[in-house]
Amino acid sequence: MSGAQVVLPLFDGDGRVTGSETVELSAPGPWTRPSRPIESRIAFAAAHVVPQVGAENVPGAPAVVDWDSTLAYRHRIWEHGLGVADAMDTAQRGMGLDWAATQELVRRSAAEAASVGARVACGAGTDQLAPDVVAGLVPGNAGLATVADAYREQLHLVQDAGAQVIVMASRALAKVARGPEDYALVYDAVLADAEQPVILHWLGTMFDPALAGYWGSDSVDDATATFLDLIRAHQPRIDGVKVSLLDATHEVGLRRSLAELSAGASDVRLYTGDDFNYPELIAGDEQGHSDALLGIFAAIYPAASTALQAFDAGDAEGGHKILASTEALGRHIFAAPTYYYKTGIAFLSWLNGFQPGFSLVGGLHSGRSLRHLVELARLADGCGMLLDPPLAAARLRALLATYGVHA
Repeated sequence: MSGAQVVLPLFDGDGRVTGSETVELSAPGPWTRPSRPIESRIAFAAAHVVPQVGAENVPGAPAVVDWDSTLAYRHRIWEHGLGVADAMDTAQRGMGLDWAATQELVRRSAAEAASVGARVACGAGTDQLAPDVVAGLVPGNAGLATVADAYREQLHLVQDAGAQVIVMASRALAKVARGPEDYALVYDAVLADAEQPVILHWLGTMFDPALAGYWGSDSVDDATATFLDLIRAHQPRIDGVKVSLLDATHEVGLRRSLAELSAGASDVRLYTGDDFNYPELIAGDEQGHSDALLGIFAAIYPAASTALQAFDAGDAEGGHKILASTEALGRHIFAAPTYYYKTGIAFLSWLNGFQPGFSLVGGLHSGRSLRHLVELARLADGCGMLLDPPLAAARLRALLATYGVHA
């Protein structure tokens, strides 16, 4: 135990405070930094951005980013042997991070990665299209051309910055595509401009409801068939796929289909985006394992790194055990409505002293209740993810006072 104590409230089902308990926070877990590059898995942590605490980072306003804190967070991830996936959903693309800030984030993050020889991949989507433009798009060739052009603009931004490209799912494409053929048409055009193998991203509706029917069908099986057809058509240009459907059974089946495609050809990795079931998917089975591109890794990167070091050392059981110890925390942070998981990642970053205030661009720090945040702190403490217990205790006390809870 750390010796740091905090009095935490107890809530009933309606959120009323019914009592309190004094909790002595645990010492941080036995986390280690790697002495050499991690080899058994490729792992990216999808990082958030830290706002300037006094800026107008309110709903609908352009993002004002605290670049020093934002980039320092990425360096911590790199120091633990993980790659950074930047300008992704975790960074609030379409939920506070506007196009101007996105461009600066991509350029800054890629330059910082190059300065330390670290791995970085950045999202290329279509969110520079203004909402009124997207609202005016209609199914057909003109709309598809607009989407393809927007994708290519972002792809070239990421390539020119020196980062690997992650081709993100597009709300605009979901609006204008008439069926699987239209998805193929747009992705054909985008991948033709890829100078290096890209990562394709399939994001589920639990993360973004506007992506319903992606790949031309509400049927996951039919959408998967279209997805695999696209990969077959462009296999040399595809490094891997990130799948964020929170369905472990589907992911294992897709992983095995990709292995069959890769037989005798270039490998196509499956980067799990399943923030619920990542321990078993990364550990894998006798037929293979998933690599990782996870938002939860931005919250638990010391534990994730230590687990991957165990896999490197041949200790699969130990690696799985470490990841499994964080699973309850991951499931809580990513609980429905899942798209508010960024709030939990920023909250843990604040508790650990990695940003000056508990805030997010777009005012999204209001996305979770106090009861949710208190439970998050309990779970983080339980798996050794409060890295500075005295600071965490002090910040928890300040948060409770702000909410009017004097437990």
